[in-house]
Order: sequence, then C-alpha cells, then structure tokens
Amino acid sequence: MSTVKDLLSEKGGAVFAVTPDQPVFAALQLMAERGIGSVLVMQGRELLGIVSERDYARKVVLLGRASRDTPVSDVMSAPVVCVEPRTGIHTCMQLMTDQRIRHLAVTADGATLGVISIGDLVKRILADQAVEIDQLKQYIAS
Repeated sequence: MSTVKDLLSEKGGAVFAVTPDQPVFAALQLMAERGIGSVLVMQGRELLGIVSERDYARKVVLLGRASRDTPVSDVMSAPVVCVEPRTGIHTCMQLMTDQRIRHLAVTADGATLGVISIGDLVKRILADQAVEIDQLKQYIAS
C-alpha cells in the first residue's frame, strides 16, 4: 500500500508558507504562482495554520473583507490536520473525508515536510489501481 512518503518522493516536499501577519493577498499570490490550492502559515519552523482558496472565499470575499488589508491569521484554519510520512494513503483519504478538508500537512519529529492534497491522493490511488488491474490481467492470461 502506498504511503505519504511515497507521494512526497514523487511530487517533492517543497513547503510553501506565509507568516501570520502577511496579508491574505500575499498568500493568494503564492498559490497562483505555484499552482496550488493552499499554503501553510508558519512562524519560523512552527506550523500555526493553513490558508486555502476555500478560506479566502468564505472568510474574505463573502464577508466583504479586503485581501490586501486582512492578515492571514484572521482567516487561516487551525489547528492543521497533520499526518506522518508512514501514513497510508487510504487513511489520508478517510481523514480528509471525515474532516471535510482538501489538504494535509506532513510532519515528522516536529518538522514540516510538505503538504498533500486530495488530488495527489486520487492520482496515486488511480495509478495503484491501474497497476493492480494489469497484474490481474497478466495472471488471468497466464
């Protein structure tokens, strides 16, 4: 079974973060530049929260706030739901479903190693299923 460690080794473990005092606009810029749907909120090495496009829509746009004047700390989701590298992808999928979230931070020994998204999980599950189907076809044909 695939693990979070497998996912991070494929996609890379880049950590994209903003500080809690930065404006939401800075977080949106970073998300747009990197083509991602969320960024972590960190103070140094300390993981404080996560801000996503969903947070922006619900906590800035719908409330009539200005993204250039609103600090990330006002809209971030905290605490962050985290998993370890050894966590299985099916466990992650269940956690995301239960928590109704789309991103999980990956941490180990107090360090933040990266973020995985629901899209990462679906992609990996589909790839694993394709391999399993091919193996079954080969088994049946032999």
